[in-house]
Amino acid sequence: MPDIVQDFPIKAPAARVFEAISVPRELDQWWTKTCTGQPNLGAKYELGFGPAYQWRAAVTKCERPGVFELTLKHADPDWNGTRLGFELASVPSGTQLRFYHRGWPVENEHYRVSCHCWALYLRLLRRYVEHGEFVPYEKRLDA
Repeated sequence: MPDIVQDFPIKAPAARVFEAISVPRELDQWWTKTCTGQPNLGAKYELGFGPAYQWRAAVTKCERPGVFELTLKHADPDWNGTRLGFELASVPSGTQLRFYHRGWPVENEHYRVSCHCWALYLRLLRRYVEHGEFVPYEKRLDA
């Protein structure tokens, strides 16, 4: 199965990055349009990306401030059962983030588009945490 992986630094403490990747109101600042849930092991998340894209996930790893993972339970068929996670390590300049989106069934067009989109969204995460930048949901893929 193909995976999407990205590693990059963020100039902020791991606790701040953990908040940005796990707290629903923070996810809405750089990834989702509307999100609900609690960053606790086994908790359910509602991930809203517009009327036709109301996805659900479960927290399958949650170790503050180092690891957070969601497993998609109801999403696009290619995303169902996939796991997206964040592993954080404190470094002198802030946090080293290791992102993964594992378990893709095949390397198809949707996988390739998602590779590109994750790079864009993760850049927005970094800009949000480091500089407080917010890009409205409808403009995120153009930022």
